[in-house]
Amino acid sequence: MQPSLCVDLSADEQVRLLDIARQSIHSGLESGRPLQLDVTGFEDNLRIEAAVFITLTRFGDLRGCIGSLQATDPLVLAVTSSAFNAAFRDHRFGKVDSTEVNDLHIEISVLSKLEPVEAASRQSLLDELEPGVDGLLMEDRGYRSTFLPKVWEKLPSADEFLGELMQKAGLPAGHWSDSIRFHRYHTLSFAEN
Repeated sequence: MQPSLCVDLSADEQVRLLDIARQSIHSGLESGRPLQLDVTGFEDNLRIEAAVFITLTRFGDLRGCIGSLQATDPLVLAVTSSAFNAAFRDHRFGKVDSTEVNDLHIEISVLSKLEPVEAASRQSLLDELEPGVDGLLMEDRGYRSTFLPKVWEKLPSADEFLGELMQKAGLPAGHWSDSIRFHRYHTLSFAEN
């Protein structure tokens, strides 16, 4: 079964969320905290519980990417916290500072619900994946990693995508076991112009 998104956002709602993400990063620079919002003033689509990832790039290079795979907060609050965390808490990078904030490019990915993928072998999983469309979560005995569908742009073959996903988790590229589990998801992704 293919995952489906639980929200359809208008162009205006997408622009509003991107603006809120940027405001949250500026709030982090000024106060050390994410933007504080009262969700009651937002339309229903922006208050639905949603899982979100925020990807920050600077001059085309990854600068931060953090989010959640499970919907626990209203969309607008998930955006404020994920934007703040991507800018200031991604352990792979130093904190964003005021000299680079204007060069950041923000992309928001709203995730569908996770759907289990039944795969008896590495090859059956590879055959099941839809390049450019599927995001993938891998879990095996305490190891865990995920790639958003956007990663297919840099890793276009299913074999390479899966191998890099394993390595991201700290496992060998060709890892497979009887305990390994996968979940697929899709995203509604939009970015600043």
